[in-house]
Amino acid sequence: MVRRSVTPEQRSLLEWGQRHRRNLPWRTTRDPWEVLLAEVMLQQTQVDRAIPRWIEFCQRWPTATAFADAAPAEILAAWQGMGYPRRALNLHRTAQLVVTYHSGELPCDLAALLDLPGIGPYTARAVQAFAFEVDAAVVDTNVGRTLARRAGERLSPTVAQRVADEWLPSGAAWEWNQTLLDLGALVCRPQPDCAECPVRNGCAWQGSEEIADPAQRSAGVSRPQARFDGSLRQARGAVMAALRDGPVAESDLVELPGHDLGDVLASLEADGLVHRAGEFVTLGPAPS
Repeated sequence: MVRRSVTPEQRSLLEWGQRHRRNLPWRTTRDPWEVLLAEVMLQQTQVDRAIPRWIEFCQRWPTATAFADAAPAEILAAWQGMGYPRRALNLHRTAQLVVTYHSGELPCDLAALLDLPGIGPYTARAVQAFAFEVDAAVVDTNVGRTLARRAGERLSPTVAQRVADEWLPSGAAWEWNQTLLDLGALVCRPQPDCAECPVRNGCAWQGSEEIADPAQRSAGVSRPQARFDGSLRQARGAVMAALRDGPVAESDLVELPGHDLGDVLASLEADGLVHRAGEFVTLGPAPS
């Protein structure tokens, strides 16, 4: 794709990216399935934890067709430790739909991507930009924080996306978006290092102590997660970990201090993450 002229500010950011952009394994591929797999993993998992799992999944299920053919229980067992396992089931459903309706190849069209389970506006545009190098601007937590501070005000999702689209230099979607993601991850953090920001002159906030951080509760910016220790999430994860190697009798399942096992199992069943057959509990949805 031919890159059109960029503004001095855009050039400053792109040059900063050439020096500081992180060397992440999924940045070496343009394969749409591998890009989608990375983006789904990164939705709720830190980069360092996602890297070895992404490599493992790419080797084990290198295509959407291979992933669609895998048993949900096998996928859930491999997903253990990354949290929010519904992401894995959504990815499996997506792979099946891609095989059925798109001949096993992820579509490039935004509307078609958004129709797939678990794929929202950020993930759809990330696949467009990082796999197909389409001029699509992505807005995640890091980018949303940067955009709000640059604008000097909280942004709605619609406005944040429009601002991101307007700032994107045509023909440089892959490089620009990866750089902007890293700017938010490395410099424009919750506690920013404004002195190191290559586009600070265009920022309306610039870390002012007299003005409230406009990124707070702005579009795309994540809220602090609830405490994990003792939570239902922890209890659900303990049950799923106990089922990783095969069915377990309900009477032999782990003790869950502060939680009723029946309630935990019911919540997991409702999400299709486990099923009960007689006295045994098994990982994955019930056979159809």
